[in-house]
Amino acid sequence: MPYASIIVPAYNVAATLRDTLDSLCAQTFTDLEVIVVDDGSFDDTAALASGYPDTRVRVVRQANRGLAGARNTGIAAARGEVIGFCDADDLWRPAKLAAHVRHLAERPCVGISFSGSELISADGTPLGLAQSPRLTGITAAHIFRRNPIGNGSSPVIRRAALDSIAWQPNGPGTRSWWFDETFRQSEDIECWLRFALTTDWEIEGVPGALTRYRIVGGGLSAATYKQLAAWERMVDKLTPLVPGFFARHAGGARAYQYRYLARRAVSSGDGALAIRHLRAGFAASARPAWEEPVKTATTCAGAALLALAGPDILRRIMELRSGRNTARSA
Repeated sequence: MPYASIIVPAYNVAATLRDTLDSLCAQTFTDLEVIVVDDGSFDDTAALASGYPDTRVRVVRQANRGLAGARNTGIAAARGEVIGFCDADDLWRPAKLAAHVRHLAERPCVGISFSGSELISADGTPLGLAQSPRLTGITAAHIFRRNPIGNGSSPVIRRAALDSIAWQPNGPGTRSWWFDETFRQSEDIECWLRFALTTDWEIEGVPGALTRYRIVGGGLSAATYKQLAAWERMVDKLTPLVPGFFARHAGGARAYQYRYLARRAVSSGDGALAIRHLRAGFAASARPAWEEPVKTATTCAGAALLALAGPDILRRIMELRSGRNTARSA
């Protein structure tokens, strides 16, 4: 039986799946299986996964159930004592799994181990940016406001910890859910926050940007409003579990969520959308402004510059800044 299972939800990802599987099969910790869950693909995803030459890779096929449903199918099929997730367009550094296995062995109180992430472009080029989150002393409030886990390709989780949040929505003896399949966005944060609120397991990170997280553009405005709606539905769902927690923290968390969406809008060159998100965030709470004044100020400045001068001027400033940084490092 493999010690570790890595679940790869896959929907029409023939363009990137091989690179993902190459990165997982190159892990320095080798006692693993990779479960590719083909979630109703109609491209060459299933054929590519089935033909992959490493025997540790196996394929489970299903009708489309979405990301949460694919992960649940993978968890049900997994045989490992620890379970990791890697979306089919992301990559793992070779030492990632070993770092998490060691961390979980050394810290038996930890249920979720995660890492920082390097951001890469659609073609795999490093963007020079990384998610470097808080690693220790993580509470449910940290998960709610800032989600240090970051993305769904970051965590490696004990099977026992995952099973502590499993339920059968259609009654005993039916399909188990760990992730809520009614969510098509915000399924990650819903799971991590529910885990933090309802179990005694600790959540900790390991140093380093061990995940390579692919940023794919397109449809920003519609995507951000859908993400916001899903986030609000997550709040509505979980509030009855611990009403006092949400009464204390929902305003600040909502402000951070709006700031995140504003930064996405700035990155996409939509200053008007960024300003709308920032206004809504400040209406919810000023917490990001005094907890993280520099990041909040730069987001506001970027949004204002875009709105007043357009995306070209911001692009030139970023190019000049990048050139100076390159010169300093040369």
